[in-house]
Amino acid sequence: MTTLENRPNTALLVIDVQNGVVADAHDRNRVVANIGDLVDRARAAGVDVVWVQHHDDGLIRDSEGWDLVPELDRGDAESLVHKSYGDAFEGTELEKVLAARGIGRVIVAGAQTDQCVRCTLHGAFTRGYDATLVSDAHTTSDLTRYGAPSPEEVIAHTNLYWQYQVAPGRTAGTVSTAELDFASQ
Repeated sequence: MTTLENRPNTALLVIDVQNGVVADAHDRNRVVANIGDLVDRARAAGVDVVWVQHHDDGLIRDSEGWDLVPELDRGDAESLVHKSYGDAFEGTELEKVLAARGIGRVIVAGAQTDQCVRCTLHGAFTRGYDATLVSDAHTTSDLTRYGAPSPEEVIAHTNLYWQYQVAPGRTAGTVSTAELDFASQ
């Protein structure tokens, strides 16, 4: 139902699942395993997997912290988008990558829930994409020392409000890893 013309396809966006981003993330191992399962199932269903990799002054390109986690392997034919802002569309080639593949719906997983995941979800939705968040395949670090809610609360709140996100001509929502059926996308 995307508002983008001639975009019938779906992509799985894997956002910032990098050593330095998820090192101390809430429930890291389970979330990374869920993302690995999603990647395998997307590939089996012929759904594009697009990897997003962040860099900034604290996460230097080509450093160990910048590398994707070793549990996940990006396929040679799978796109890799480099970003330096929270929204993976800002200042990147993501829109070109998605347009070239006729993608109008994105399934989002990754890190950090309260920054790059949220920003990219909103960025996709406002640009006309249908945007689904995988409720048990995103995570964040504990930022309570800065006044933020606990990681569990951040994740639960994001799942709650994205489940009810609406806009003309677009769909949003959440789905669990187990419930996501790429074959019907």
